[in-house]
Amino acid sequence: MVRKIFYLAGIVALLAACGTTGHQRAARPAHEKDPLTFEQRRKFDYFFLEALRMKEKGDLDAAFELYGHCLDINPRSAAALYEISQFYMALGQEKKGEEAMKQAVRSDESNFWYKQTLAAYYQQKRDIPKAIAVYEDMAHQFPSRLEPLISLVDLYGQTKSYPEEIKVLDRLEELDGKSEQISMEKFRCYLQTGDKEKAFSEIESLSKEYPYDMRYQNMLGDVYLDNGKAQEAYDTYRRILNEVPGYAPTVISLAQYYKKTGNDSLYRAQIDTILVNDNVPSDTKMELMRQLILVSEQTAGDSTEIVGLFRRILERPQPNADLAMLCAQYMITKKMEKESVPVLNQILSIDPENKPARLQLLAYAIRENNLDEVVRVAAPALEYNPDAMEFYYYLGLAYYQKKDTGKALEVFRKGIRQVNEKSDKGIVSDFYAILGDIYSTKQMKAEAYAAYDSALVYNPNNIATLNNYAYYLSVERKDLDKAEEMSYRTVKAEPENATYLDTYAWILFEKERYTEARIYIEQAMRNGGDTSQVIVEHCGDIYYMLDEKDKALEYWKKAEGMDPSPDDGSTPRTEAELKRLKRKIALKKYIAE
Repeated sequence: MVRKIFYLAGIVALLAACGTTGHQRAARPAHEKDPLTFEQRRKFDYFFLEALRMKEKGDLDAAFELYGHCLDINPRSAAALYEISQFYMALGQEKKGEEAMKQAVRSDESNFWYKQTLAAYYQQKRDIPKAIAVYEDMAHQFPSRLEPLISLVDLYGQTKSYPEEIKVLDRLEELDGKSEQISMEKFRCYLQTGDKEKAFSEIESLSKEYPYDMRYQNMLGDVYLDNGKAQEAYDTYRRILNEVPGYAPTVISLAQYYKKTGNDSLYRAQIDTILVNDNVPSDTKMELMRQLILVSEQTAGDSTEIVGLFRRILERPQPNADLAMLCAQYMITKKMEKESVPVLNQILSIDPENKPARLQLLAYAIRENNLDEVVRVAAPALEYNPDAMEFYYYLGLAYYQKKDTGKALEVFRKGIRQVNEKSDKGIVSDFYAILGDIYSTKQMKAEAYAAYDSALVYNPNNIATLNNYAYYLSVERKDLDKAEEMSYRTVKAEPENATYLDTYAWILFEKERYTEARIYIEQAMRNGGDTSQVIVEHCGDIYYMLDEKDKALEYWKKAEGMDPSPDDGSTPRTEAELKRLKRKIALKKYIAE
């Protein structure tokens, strides 16, 4: 598919919108009789020039008022109407702006730039029919100007009005002469309309006019092949390769020729001449693979064939990681993430500083919950990508989940030292949050609370931090009002989160508001909390304080029979906590920490 090449319309529109003091005038056209008296003209010119001066000074209110005075004197002044229209547009009053602009055009039909601005406005508003109407009018009124024609090519192309676009291209060609841009666009249009004969004529003309541009020569061969002229296509391809040996587009085209003519062995040999040749530069192979991928996508080809080609290439020694990266990207787009892992590892063996490949490997390891793989991938990044905080985060988190709090603490401390003004505040907040959790497990309370405070500075709405901070405060029976406020925010944010409901219930418990605590602990139980030993035990504690001792004992016994090792990444229960649960059951009474 040939890409469109006409982009000037947007530039023209931009120029028109940037102010037009150089293209307009306050005075009447020379051939028109001045409708104003001498005194009116004197006042009008004064107001208009003063308005321009105020506009340049940035006093827009004064300028707007002065242009209004101009229109009071001469309501049909094209220049004043134009200026007023721009003010309305800037103020967002587009209807008034459009109407003023149309009046300016009607008042001075000969002004190219007024019409250009109106057409550009319609184009910007995606009112294509109106934009086309204005540009067509301009093309007939100003037959020597290229801008309207260029804009029409763009608009007709957008609306897929290919016959109309071809007519405009013909007018451009008459006006500005034959060019490769125009010919290529006509070639594209003819292909879209199914007129293969005229498409062939255009590309043949281009190939003759630019005999040393192999792009056009190769296109000519492709057109021959698509129209059943296999021998002419073959001759064209061979001629190109004699001129430029190894020219990637032609290598592919010749391979497609062999495939279409049923010669699979020559097809593969043609591809192999490039891809498995150690003497061929990596850039050439890259271009060839990109072309093959493009052809495969356009023809709904078999992705396994492309992957097979990549694997054959990557079996050879690689001077850089470019081809392996292209292969990995292709595999990932084809939902072959698992298959991409060896390729990503190959990339890192060639280029250990390749951050995108390492991040992709890391993402896969995280999705598989493979903590050892997370450590293997992320640990070297601290040397090769020392500024990338995500590697510190996931490495530290992996150590934390592996219960190696010492290494986790070391990694997070290193990561914090990388924080600067450009750092993502959300990531920094999570850094401090996990630091707080680690300090809490190590009974370093002051450090934990300082870390939680830092986390909330970077992200006041870090829900996990608010919950953990509140819970640890409640366990220490410290700052319970602060704990309640933080915990309530988590419950409001996630009203069905059992962990957050449990934290809030426990804070209410510590504040001796047992009836309220019961409401939230029962909500927690209904939302999955009945699988958590801690929540079930808390439920028993609350029932005990409500003098429902039999029910309390029932829940304590249930908690005792549950797995004390949480599977949600939270801190495992200590021996002291488990012993206290047994004592509650034995004594049939609540025992505080």
